[in-house]
Amino acid sequence: MSRFLLLGASRGLGHAICHSLLQRGAHITALIRDAEQAQRLRQAGVDVVEGDALDPQAMRAVCEQAGTEARVISTLGSFRAAQPVDFEGHRLLIDTMEATGLRRLLLVTSLGCGNSWQYLPARARHAFGFEVRLKTLAESWLQTSALEWTILRPAGLQDGKATGSARLAPPEEELHGVVRRADVATLAIELVAQRDTIGQILACVDDTLTR
Repeated sequence: MSRFLLLGASRGLGHAICHSLLQRGAHITALIRDAEQAQRLRQAGVDVVEGDALDPQAMRAVCEQAGTEARVISTLGSFRAAQPVDFEGHRLLIDTMEATGLRRLLLVTSLGCGNSWQYLPARARHAFGFEVRLKTLAESWLQTSALEWTILRPAGLQDGKATGSARLAPPEEELHGVVRRADVATLAIELVAQRDTIGQILACVDDTLTR
């Protein structure tokens, strides 16, 4: 049975990834801050460690519980949160993975990070620019780590049924648009299982959708 460690599993894209993995029969360990969400995920079959992504003890506990063979997927984000985790949470995750022997990490950030900042419209920079810059720092920390990493930058995320039309693109391609969370979940699970994506940054978008 495949083993996964999820960060950000309680909502949004992380929850979609968790749901998809459960459907595939995977063993999932997750770090969850909210007690009510933690209970719901336990009832669904997830091995939950309750704690905050900024707490070193909680992060170490969930990494050790997941085991060194676990593939790690993180969608941690903190839009307008009092204590952003986009960089500090991921820095702690990366450092703790190195310390506990976990190796494989798929980091989900967003369009606008890194060299795609130039393609982010002014309106989006004003609304999400702070978080995008923190995610860019997380990408840089990961790229200079000893981990086997892949970075996925989705376009704007939509709820709804998967279309099966999401496509991957190189980071230098100018992309605008949206993509369904269900499709990104499938891509994330596939990418973290592939050895040939290690060390790659990929974007994804669904050209068949409009906002």
